[in-house]
Amino acid sequence: MDKKGRGYLRSRFQKEINKTVSQYVASIPFDWRLYQHDITGSIAHAKMLAKQKIITPKDAESIVSGLQTIQEEIEKGQLEFKPELEDIHMNIEKRLFEIAGDVAGKLHTARSRNDQVALDLRLYIKEIIVETIERIRSFQQALIRVAEANKKVIMPGYTHLQQAQPILFAHHILAYFEMLQRDVERFQDCLKRVNVLPLGSGALAGVSYPIDRHFVAKELGFSQISTNSLDAVSDRDFVIEYQAAAAITMMHLSRLAEEVILWSSTEFGFAELDDAYATSSSIMPQKKNPDVAELARAKTGRVYGNLLGLLTIMKGLPMTYNRDLQEDKEGLFDTVDTLLASLNVLTGLVETMKINNTRMRDVMSNSYILATDLADYLAKKGLPFRQAHEAVSKLVQYAISKRKGFRELTLKEYQRFSPLFDKEVQQITLENSLVKRNVPGGTAPEQVTRALARAKRLIGKE
Repeated sequence: MDKKGRGYLRSRFQKEINKTVSQYVASIPFDWRLYQHDITGSIAHAKMLAKQKIITPKDAESIVSGLQTIQEEIEKGQLEFKPELEDIHMNIEKRLFEIAGDVAGKLHTARSRNDQVALDLRLYIKEIIVETIERIRSFQQALIRVAEANKKVIMPGYTHLQQAQPILFAHHILAYFEMLQRDVERFQDCLKRVNVLPLGSGALAGVSYPIDRHFVAKELGFSQISTNSLDAVSDRDFVIEYQAAAAITMMHLSRLAEEVILWSSTEFGFAELDDAYATSSSIMPQKKNPDVAELARAKTGRVYGNLLGLLTIMKGLPMTYNRDLQEDKEGLFDTVDTLLASLNVLTGLVETMKINNTRMRDVMSNSYILATDLADYLAKKGLPFRQAHEAVSKLVQYAISKRKGFRELTLKEYQRFSPLFDKEVQQITLENSLVKRNVPGGTAPEQVTRALARAKRLIGKE
């Protein structure tokens, strides 16, 4: 290779690459993150070349030793990445030439940068999926702890952001556990399609050497090898799939963030954020801002954008590799960083917030949140539910006009709207409203206890 490190990559041309072009096409500012995966893949490739007698064991030993040295240098911050070498692959290869000499040139036998980068990305995403699931599991554990700590707290359940029916706060929190459980399953399913070895596909047509792809797959922990070389080097479905799963997870986090923002407002007052997870105002000293939740809500849009960006890149690409695919990494890395950071910080935020049981009861005390229970009461006495619904609707209108809550109405007032009302109607409470919803998936205390046990079992399986 020449002094500038481009060597044979420029040998077909009579001019050096323009400096602005070199800067424009360089990916080393972001793909340096793949150094460990690039080295791991190269070591496995070198071992296979020696096993198949394509290179000598001595050459393979020199290459592997050199690669291990390079990894140590990178991890100690001793290797300076050079933009003129374009990417992490060429930076590592250039340094390998400096350490091992011309034998370094044998490493690229039966390999192209096309299948090399596809391999690096798959190794990276395999690793990241495991870490992502671990972060989600930590968040789920926090949700379980919050649910258990507030197991008897009753809160208003909402539809259209209007009080609808009473529910247990634990039931509400466990709804997010279920969302995150689906997220875990999506990432686990994504891993099945990531776990495919592309190396051995060459630039696009396969290679002309007697390689052993199954050996490399076993060395790198892949469960299968790709079956079409054209597809293997141009496939980025697995990147899209990770980003799609990440986008859905961020959507779930954003929904929870929105509720935390509402709950911590003066108007709701259902929760108070821990000081360590809130910020102050630069001008209004009384304020305690839910900036962490707000940023999680906003960062969800970034993750959506990264997904849409990659889908847009891929939609018009002909077979096989095109340089457009270089743009698959920055968005992916940003999504990974955003998702993992959001999971981490929201875990702490949710686990440390204080729930105001008294405030939740107060907002339900004079509301009409038990209206459905009244309609059910009449239906159980034989009145068709639609008629029961109409009777209670008129009862609510009457109570509002008299500025009374249900508990303030007399039996005589109830009976103005249906003779089926009797003294038992005044015994309908928040507590027995919950108890009556004792169906699988319901908010009854018995069901929530079972849901908590199930959640713990799911966490314990991983």
